[in-house]
Amino acid sequence: MARRRTLAIAGFVGLGLAVTLVLAFFVSPFASSQPDGLEKVAGDKGFLAAAEDSAVAGSPLADYATQGIDDERLSTGVAGVIGVAVTFAVGLGLFVVMKQLGRRDARPPAPVAASSSAPGP
Repeated sequence: MARRRTLAIAGFVGLGLAVTLVLAFFVSPFASSQPDGLEKVAGDKGFLAAAEDSAVAGSPLADYATQGIDDERLSTGVAGVIGVAVTFAVGLGLFVVMKQLGRRDARPPAPVAASSSAPGP
């Protein structure tokens, strides 16, 4: 019964990951090219010119694109898939660590050896 439940959960997670990867690849290229909320407010309030590039502006996935891929839609889709994969890997890693910590805490304490100085009858 427990194995069946584990397989059901793994199937559900796998299906969810597959759907998310497909959406990231095919839908992310249709995201709005308009500025996000923070950028819009900065422009409306007049301090957008004071903005500086992020420390990761030159990274391979900067600006929702993938360096080295010239097709803008493909580049955005690949960046979306990489983002989903990295997020899933980090979440899975945290889950495994937390599960191991939970198992360690759930173990019964080791039996204590009887002391020879215990009072007798």
